[in-house]
Amino acid sequence: MARKRNNEGEEGIGRVRFPKEKEGEMFGIVQQLHGSNQIKVLCQDGKERMCRIPGKMRKRVWMRQNDLVIIKLWDFQPSKADIAWRYLGNQVEWLKRKGYLRDLPI
Repeated sequence: MARKRNNEGEEGIGRVRFPKEKEGEMFGIVQQLHGSNQIKVLCQDGKERMCRIPGKMRKRVWMRQNDLVIIKLWDFQPSKADIAWRYLGNQVEWLKRKGYLRDLPI
């Protein structure tokens, strides 16, 4: 994501990534951390799924409870998924204002 600064020095929102529904992605909220790379996520469709943090994100992006994430469902086992993206605080507020998070209890 590209962050932009205006003349007053305030940070704005550049581009915000959205879930690609054709590829099986959706919004989710981190419910519980299960150690290592396992996380329980409440998904946009109302189901709780066990998700894993892929290797390229494991040491770079730290997850906390109630973080908004994008998950990508597994093709062969839809009860599990991978974490694809984690949103920052200002991005979550922007998504709420625009009405993209109506289905989630944030």
